Amino acid sequence: MSTYGVEKKPIAVKVFIAGMFEIGANQGDKAGEFQHWFERYFTNSEPLIVKGALGPVFCNQDGVCGSVLGMGKVASSSSMQAIILNEQLDFTHSYFVISGVGGIPPSKGTIGDVNWGSWLIDYDLGHRWMPAEGKPGEPVFMPRQGYEDIRRYQLNSALVNWAVTLTQNVQLMDSPDAQAYRMRYPQTQARRKPAVTVGSHIAGDTFFHGPGLSAEAQYISQLYGADDYMIAEMEGVAIAQVLSRTVGIDRMLSLRGAVNFDQGNPNESTLAHLDPAPGETAGGFAETVENIVFVGANVVDTIVDKWPDFKNGFKTE
Repeated sequence: MSTYGVEKKPIAVKVFIAGMFEIGANQGDKAGEFQHWFERYFTNSEPLIVKGALGPVFCNQDGVCGSVLGMGKVASSSSMQAIILNEQLDFTHSYFVISGVGGIPPSKGTIGDVNWGSWLIDYDLGHRWMPAEGKPGEPVFMPRQGYEDIRRYQLNSALVNWAVTLTQNVQLMDSPDAQAYRMRYPQTQARRKPAVTVGSHIAGDTFFHGPGLSAEAQYISQLYGADDYMIAEMEGVAIAQVLSRTVGIDRMLSLRGAVNFDQGNPNESTLAHLDPAPGETAGGFAETVENIVFVGANVVDTIVDKWPDFKNGFKTE
């Protein structure tokens, strides 16, 4: 209620932008997943406190809102549900850009890439066993019955394809450190310049790593009939479940920047890659989190600028 007893209308959200973590403040220091979004859209926005969410929601005058949800499936999905159900916000016509960083197989992409998710897959839902306890050379993962509807989500292919087409020629930043680091890998895709790509995003609460688990992620993608595994992350499928229960996923987009390879090069062990010596880290993180916003802002701005065309759902011409 307002001070005059008139009920205040909820904010009509056109686009909601979700980051998973921020390193420090939302501006003025080293940027995490949300800072560049904040600096572009929310510097003049007052924080809106939402009970049950990790952090406040920020909204600008154009109907663009955003928040940091938290890392991992539980933190991110619980924040998303609290925000969706909050009566201060109206998500009737909203689009969602789930934005963050992730790992990438060196056979599929490189550091600095920005990838649009076509499928969101749960890495954890299933049965696993030690390789020594199975048949030599066979997979050590089997889906668990009863989770068919929540273990993978295909996003709106028309919307995803539109986003890819709109952004595929965006000029992406790179760094000398990332360029040098790529040369440790023999794969052609790993050595190229950053690009805008598309594929499946696989979320696991563990940071699965190494060529064996990377191959397992690809196996799961194929098992579920999805596109090739492109990005390892921790949240997307859980957020999709929240949206599917509430407002639907037809207007959901998943946008991830690759800040590391999901495995070491042929001359290093997985453990050495996970715990690199000084000076042997991938580099390119700062450039990648900027690249994500370079790409994603094209979509956000187009939706807002052409809102009458988008309000009632995405339609192909």
